[in-house]
Amino acid sequence: MRCALCIDKQCTQGRDCTNIADNITYKGKDYKSMKISSQIESRYYMEKTRIEEVVLYAKKMNYKKLGIAFCIGLENEANIVHNILSKEFDVYSVCCKVCGTSKDEYDLDKFHDKGFEVTCNPKAQAMVLNNNKTDLNIQLGLCIGHDILFNNNSNAPVTVLVVKDRMLAHNPLGAIYSGYYLKNRFNL
Repeated sequence: MRCALCIDKQCTQGRDCTNIADNITYKGKDYKSMKISSQIESRYYMEKTRIEEVVLYAKKMNYKKLGIAFCIGLENEANIVHNILSKEFDVYSVCCKVCGTSKDEYDLDKFHDKGFEVTCNPKAQAMVLNNNKTDLNIQLGLCIGHDILFNNNSNAPVTVLVVKDRMLAHNPLGAIYSGYYLKNRFNL
């Protein structure tokens, strides 16, 4: 499949290009998630922010405990999101530097050649939220790779509120929307 390169997108008219549609069913929690997602999209299209959509989704899924796994570089934003969500839910948040583990312990690259540096610890972030038995975890600016490790180790489903992009104010699509970047960095 190379849907990104497809010009006519006949799937939007009901065509199955995959021949797998008959093998896919949504039941139980999956069905509930699809139904609620569709409700939010159809009822609030272009009316709600992502944070508001997360609140709506979590409430409709009857989630009580939400977890936030955040980058320490976004601690102020994490504090605000925590406070917003705490009005409706029991919220647990965990910083990427949890456990204070030295980069030397895993022979990881450092910003500075000498001295103590703490590594990010996405597996520990997941473990902390798993131990709190969160119903839904929210990523807030985890580094590439760390986000994958967090997702792989989270017992609860994960959604993303912020994607880390230090160059573009955490808006990775800014590079795609920029004619300069497309021409000079990506040669498109």
